[in-house]
Amino acid sequence: MSNDERNTPATSSTPVNAPPTDASGQPVNVVERDLQDRDDDTRAVDEVITPSSIRTKEQEAEELNRKTAEIERKVADSH
Repeated sequence: MSNDERNTPATSSTPVNAPPTDASGQPVNVVERDLQDRDDDTRAVDEVITPSSIRTKEQEAEELNRKTAEIERKVADSH
């Protein structure tokens, strides 16, 4: 392989910004397809990867702080 071949980008008949297509060449709306896909195997992964709202996380943190304080009170009362 010559230097010219390595420095020349590979050409493709599909433009870089072309919409995704299926095997028959028809355009595919991947967002709509993914929203309709209710595969339970990937749901857990999606929920872990997809960020939750900050407010939800704040509420979870407040609940954990309340539970921690309750446990600490019980431990302090038992001594």
